Amino acid sequence: MNQIRGIKTILRGRETKDGAGVRLTRIFSNNEVELTDPFLLLDFFGSDNPEEYIAGFPWHPHRGIETITYMLSGEVRHEDSLGNSGVIESGDCQWMTAGSGIIHQEMPRLTEGMMKGFQLWANLPKSNKMMNPRYRDIKESDIPEVLLDNGTQIKIIAGEVNGIRGPVEEIVTEPEYLDIILSPRTEFQHTIKRGHNAFVYVFEGQGYFDEGKKVSVETNRLVIFEDGDMVIASSGDCHMRFLLISGKPIGEPIAWYGPIVMNTREELDIAFREYRDGNFIK
Repeated sequence: MNQIRGIKTILRGRETKDGAGVRLTRIFSNNEVELTDPFLLLDFFGSDNPEEYIAGFPWHPHRGIETITYMLSGEVRHEDSLGNSGVIESGDCQWMTAGSGIIHQEMPRLTEGMMKGFQLWANLPKSNKMMNPRYRDIKESDIPEVLLDNGTQIKIIAGEVNGIRGPVEEIVTEPEYLDIILSPRTEFQHTIKRGHNAFVYVFEGQGYFDEGKKVSVETNRLVIFEDGDMVIASSGDCHMRFLLISGKPIGEPIAWYGPIVMNTREELDIAFREYRDGNFIK
């Protein structure tokens, strides 16, 4: 019999600034890493005031991780030290594996309406930290959307729903990344591999993630689940939209400072020394 995952904890995102002064909500970071492994950080940015986002994230390095940018609305231009460049538009996703090292910048463009989206950081195991960097630029049209009989809408960036797989595959931590909209008074269940860590972040509406509907989860709340076979989600009198993300934990030591995440302090020191000396890119 499949076991519904219980709620381990519920956290609230906290307001902060990053980059050159971008205002955002930090949903989780280094304090929660044991609960969210292999994921390190999740940020939500949403503003219709250009002064809160236009300064962007000028040139900076990454090593040892993957960064996943998912735009709900607005545009971000990216460039990197390997000569790649492009624009992440509304509905697009970019899955960047920094691996051995990359230097890049992410600069929002001035657009009408909201600049809104997420950035997720995923850790890499020691055996993959120095792999060759790579990009996966995924257009909105490449992200399959499943419509269930009860009206539930699911965009599949990574993982599988009803036999339909998302475009991001062959990632060592076997991630699932789903953008889900529940209609009012609707229930949704999804199977997740036992042993994988899983969480949801509610960014519209309100609902429940327990069988008895005893715990109401509001907007801007992160629900981290206990182990089990599946998660359950139920909406109340209004719709609910949330990210459902899961992955295989790595369980290795973490040495983390700023945009670089390694296994030891020595490896971290080497990375920053190479960055200062100009031989960071392999």
